[in-house]
Amino acid sequence: MKELQINPKAEALIFDLDGTLADTMPVHFWAYKNILRDFGIDFTPEIFSTLAGIPAVGTIEKLNEMFDTRMNAEEVGHYKEREYEKIMHKMKPIVPVVELAKKYHGVLPMAVGTGGYKRLAWKTMEICGLDKYFDILVSTEDVARPKPFPDTFLKCAERMGVNPAVCEVFEDAQLGIQAAKAAGMMATLVTDFYQVTIGDEIE
Repeated sequence: MKELQINPKAEALIFDLDGTLADTMPVHFWAYKNILRDFGIDFTPEIFSTLAGIPAVGTIEKLNEMFDTRMNAEEVGHYKEREYEKIMHKMKPIVPVVELAKKYHGVLPMAVGTGGYKRLAWKTMEICGLDKYFDILVSTEDVARPKPFPDTFLKCAERMGVNPAVCEVFEDAQLGIQAAKAAGMMATLVTDFYQVTIGDEIE
């Protein structure tokens, strides 16, 4: 695997959380799979990969379209988050990205920009030992429009007090890369630097 490095022009760093700093994707997958059985949906890794980066409520709306179901997106989205919280202790940090964050902690301004809920995002940071490296976290509750809109990352830049043009965003999903580019920022896809297997039973 090649080593993850920052762009020499970057003066501030923004990290997505799920699938970028924390290997939460297998946990999210099993949370969806466990609850969607009740609605007669066989949730597969292939379906999950097409929905990467979409918050829970939006994911349920998409699944309603795909399966012609009538799930209450708000209710089932929160049900999924509760299921996720029950098993989230099984997640692991994504080492090359976490190492990069540790390296630049105290050197460059840094923030986390996530499509997740604030309370669970901070819990994820604690489980992965990241809460001591970040003070700024922008969640889905902090913006009117989630990724692929630029709002999440623009809010990160605003809170760090830096120009969006000097920010480098680290992301695992194309929606996030689109959001970073829409914000006028540099963007790096981290999935070239690690392997994730989704669908295997989590330890």
